[in-house]
Amino acid sequence: MAGSFKDATETAVLDHITGKTTYTLPTTVAVGLYTAAPTDSTAGTEVTNANAYARKDTSGTDWNAASAGSTSNVNDLAFPQATGSWGTVNSFATSDSATYGGGSQIVWGDLTASKAIGNGDTAKFAGGTPGDLVFTLD
Repeated sequence: MAGSFKDATETAVLDHITGKTTYTLPTTVAVGLYTAAPTDSTAGTEVTNANAYARKDTSGTDWNAASAGSTSNVNDLAFPQATGSWGTVNSFATSDSATYGGGSQIVWGDLTASKAIGNGDTAKFAGGTPGDLVFTLD
């Protein structure tokens, strides 16, 4: 499974910890679903903005406290119920905007298995310790 922080995020954090700039934390962290995976330097293809698709806006309370260089979602992250096909989802990305197509991606990752989302389906990342979305710095 591939996944990483975006090049822009890595650069901003490195410049921050070396005193070159100040990194401003995002006030929004939204999770989006993708039918073509992003990479460190490309955006990928987000699910079409139709059939009730919307990014899942999260907050600090949706995430476990980081420990040993890792964090994950503590709460279930459920998307709206699809009212038609969203295609086959194979990856996700977080963004600093909950608005479709807006903001800058922060981190991305492939799903362990692709999933076709059709009418009546509800895409969800289960929460827990750890939850389904795990971010690690190593």
